[in-house]
Amino acid sequence: MSGAVATSHYAATSAGERALRRGGNAIDAAIAAAAALCVVYQNNVALGGDLVALVRDPSGRIRFVNATGRAPRAQSLEALRERHGDALPDRGVDTVTVPGGVAGWGALHGLGGRLELADLLEDARLLAEESPVSRSTAAAIVIERDALAADPGCAALFLPGGEALGVGVPLRQPALARTLAELQRHGIDAFYRGDLADRWVAGLRGLGSLIDLDDTRDYRPVVTEPLTRRVFGLDLFTAGPNSQGFALLRNVLAVETAGHADPLGKDAAALAAAFRQSNAVRSAWLNDPDVGPHDGHDLIDIAAPEASGASAPPATGDTVGLVAVSDDGWAVSLVQSVYWAFGACVLEPETGILFQNRGTSFSLDADHPAAFGPGRRPPHTLMPVLVERDGELLYAAATMGGQAQAQIHSHLLLRLRHGASAIEATSAPRWVVGIQDDGDAENSVIIEADVPREVREALSAGDLRPRVVPPRDEALGHSNLIVATETGWDAASDPRSDGSAVIIEAAR
Repeated sequence: MSGAVATSHYAATSAGERALRRGGNAIDAAIAAAAALCVVYQNNVALGGDLVALVRDPSGRIRFVNATGRAPRAQSLEALRERHGDALPDRGVDTVTVPGGVAGWGALHGLGGRLELADLLEDARLLAEESPVSRSTAAAIVIERDALAADPGCAALFLPGGEALGVGVPLRQPALARTLAELQRHGIDAFYRGDLADRWVAGLRGLGSLIDLDDTRDYRPVVTEPLTRRVFGLDLFTAGPNSQGFALLRNVLAVETAGHADPLGKDAAALAAAFRQSNAVRSAWLNDPDVGPHDGHDLIDIAAPEASGASAPPATGDTVGLVAVSDDGWAVSLVQSVYWAFGACVLEPETGILFQNRGTSFSLDADHPAAFGPGRRPPHTLMPVLVERDGELLYAAATMGGQAQAQIHSHLLLRLRHGASAIEATSAPRWVVGIQDDGDAENSVIIEADVPREVREALSAGDLRPRVVPPRDEALGHSNLIVATETGWDAASDPRSDGSAVIIEAAR
């Protein structure tokens, strides 16, 4: 099968490429790549994380797969407040929600995958037996050393003998390889309803988690229609709540409505204001769509609340975004994550599964729309993106970047509509607004050092607080792009990551 794949790690891109070459389509390539990333990029993604995706089929229909996990039904807001006070901790077992990502692979495959799921997991299983530590993972191990050392499973894997694994060192994960082999033999369902589920649930409960087998047996991803608006003559498709996809549509609609001629140049301050308003809406109202009060369309149009001036925990997000297309008409934008680096820093040793800390996004204020509730889904930063022009796919994009994902997508769209190639759009200098690291506030602007002077000056106006970081800094995201051209595909992976992109041309 001809097509293209772009991911944030070269081994995952190779897995997706092999799926296409074996006759699979974009769905198969995306699943194979996502599974590989759960092995080689565990600071960003793991089997214990969540997934969202957009899938475009050959008829042009686009569907949104929401495989974000739910809180344990036996847990209560009152018990969490008694244990933790006014806010959940950053990490630990109380931040773990039911992992949705593996079920998400099954939902994706059910939409039109061609190859056997067992075959799509083989690259991941082999990589779990041994693979070299990536640059991003090695750096994250050093930064998160204390959090990893506090958990026996994480310490044994990432800090053997007390020493942090370095770049290129062989990483062997036999327990994870066995788990992947079990999924190959028994199917995706085994992760939630079987001996494998029994083991990882027991491991979490031994640490104090209230996730139980009823939570896992009842878990199902949700497949719905995407959130969409027409902007600049293009049709943009993204994820509805509990995703922040609405923020991309707010951002670019603000540019279109105001008629800013150069939003990534001399008008950057106006775009920064739009970013701040979208951030404020997300913080105030984004929550589980099962409980309201606002759907995605409301969040695009609602007036932003006044900025609070308060700071919050960093929300860079440790995530993977990947894209895949095949010439039979399938296209996928997929985002999968453990949220912060190494998620909750809870690794169940018997299964090798590392778990996300997405639950820390719940509020412990009972009156907040995103207040913790049994069985609820927390607010999510993950947001896949597909863009059409005149009913035809124009591009597929996905990125990591935590709260800044919508801003990064705004950068990509604004560059692509003015003729940038895929590599030009994804490697161009960036800036984002909001809390990306310790010490940031909602008016912080994180600016790569090679952003043009005119833009840096515009972003120093008013009450904005500029913070300059090195060029191609990971805090500005790992984006991946595939763009349709008159002659085929243009694909690129962000130089801020360990990724690659591949285009497979049809045989002549």
